[in-house]
Amino acid sequence: MTEELLDQALVEEATKKSGLIWVRGGGAPALQTQGGNAAHSRALWHVWHDGAACLVGDGPGEQPLPDLVDGGTAVVTVRSKDKGGRLVSWSAKVVELAPGSPEWDAAVGELKGKRLNAPDGEAMPERWARECRVLRLEPSGATREFPEGSLAAAPVPTPAITRRPIPAALPRLLMKKRKRR
Repeated sequence: MTEELLDQALVEEATKKSGLIWVRGGGAPALQTQGGNAAHSRALWHVWHDGAACLVGDGPGEQPLPDLVDGGTAVVTVRSKDKGGRLVSWSAKVVELAPGSPEWDAAVGELKGKRLNAPDGEAMPERWARECRVLRLEPSGATREFPEGSLAAAPVPTPAITRRPIPAALPRLLMKKRKRR
C-alpha cells in the first residue's frame, strides 16, 4: 500500500513539473514493430489535471498524437525538467473526452492556459471541439522499469527539411566582411 502511494506521488509530481512527456500508444515495447514500422514514443506537451495528464492534438496546427485510442493503453515516460533525463515511466489508460462534457470543459480550461502561440487566441476551445481530440492519460498501476540502453531512435519521417545547398554567392559575401575588419 505504501509503495503504491509513493508510486502515485512520484508519477503526479514528476508529470506536473515536466512540460514535456514521451508517449507511446498501445503499451508496446519501444522497438516492437507494428506493420513494419517501429512503435515510437512521441514528445507531447500536456497539463496535469485532476489526477491525469491531459493532451490536445490531431488537428490543424496542433501536435500529432501517437496511436492513442479511447479505452486503450499508453506508456508515458517523464523527463526531468532541468536535466532532461528519464525520471519515471508509467502505464496509462487513454480516455477521450467528449466536447462539451464537464470533464472536457475542465481539461480545456487548463490546456488553454498552457498552449503557446495559438493562432486563434480565445476561439481556440471552439476549434478544439470541432477539429481536435482531447485525451486524458490516467495512471493505471505501478511505475515501469526502464529498459536497458539509451532508447535513442531515428526521427519520425517528415517532409520538413532544414539542409539545403548554400547559395553560390554566400562564400563571397562572407569573405568581404572579413576583409573589412
